Amino acid sequence: MSNVINLRQARKAKSRDDKARAADGNRAKFGRTKAERIADEKDQARQDALLDGAYREGRGLDD
Repeated sequence: MSNVINLRQARKAKSRDDKARAADGNRAKFGRTKAERIADEKDQARQDALLDGAYREGRGLDD
């Protein structure tokens, strides 16, 4: 004999699993601490300043 399953409970369990999987993906994608964000901003600012200092003359935007 086969086991009888409650389809409502199976549907809800699948929904919970799907939401948990989406939450894990969002944590990996967006879940950074404030310190990490600030460090990335400082690093980006340092790289921008280094690039701006490497130009031989003005950028030509003032012409």
